[in-house]
Amino acid sequence: MTSTLELNSGHQIPVIGFGTSALAAPAESVAAALATGYRHVDTAQMYKNEEGVGQGLRASGVPRDEVFITTKLNNQFHEPADVHRTFAQSLERLGLETVDLFLIHWPMPELTVDYVDTWKAMVELRDSGRVASIGVSNFQEEHLERIIEATGVVPAVNQIEIHPYFANNELREFTKSHGIAVEAWSPLGKGAELSDPVIAELADRHGRTPAQVLLSWHLQRGDIVIPKTDAPQRMSENLDVTGLQLSEAEMASIDGLNNAEQVHGPPSTETSKD
Repeated sequence: MTSTLELNSGHQIPVIGFGTSALAAPAESVAAALATGYRHVDTAQMYKNEEGVGQGLRASGVPRDEVFITTKLNNQFHEPADVHRTFAQSLERLGLETVDLFLIHWPMPELTVDYVDTWKAMVELRDSGRVASIGVSNFQEEHLERIIEATGVVPAVNQIEIHPYFANNELREFTKSHGIAVEAWSPLGKGAELSDPVIAELADRHGRTPAQVLLSWHLQRGDIVIPKTDAPQRMSENLDVTGLQLSEAEMASIDGLNNAEQVHGPPSTETSKD
């Protein structure tokens, strides 16, 4: 079992989750991840794999109340009625009565519907008892400020892109300053960080994999991480960071890799990687 973090909603979230976007065989991968010891699975309407995630959960034999399940609202469904309708469809595809965390996937301010109204619909879902915690993904400072000011409801999570080459420090610190948990998507970056000389040297020094070094960097900063892989060996390695403690100097050397402190643009209303 992985360690957990208490969200501002009072619920516990495992700090290492299993990401499922772009998996070739989500049911098999989720079942394998749960057998490995993961107890947090992240999916989304956009990934078109909620059904497979649910199948993997049932095939694993792990009791439902031991697994934290996250899904996310697709970009074209921001109308409040669509929030309720598509959430019910997500539950049906997952084969669940409730989920632990439901996120607005992107703020999509260019849509005619105001994302504040989308957030109000999310609050209604939470109050209905069908979702334990609600949050957002890819929200910037101004988006967070607007929904909090308009509703008084602070998201439990902001899931944003973070990795050493894109530390996203300003948004990360702003998020945390409001009591919102930071969850890093793409925590291992786009692959280049795994072969970065700084990371490779630290991996050799500690007798660990580059991925384990990167995940430890996140966890020591207080981030929740959702690495993804189809390979059972990497699933196990990504989960096994117990005992790996980076020094302040080592953390600083990874911090120094940040070279892309800029906001990545939003996706179309149809598809997005994360």
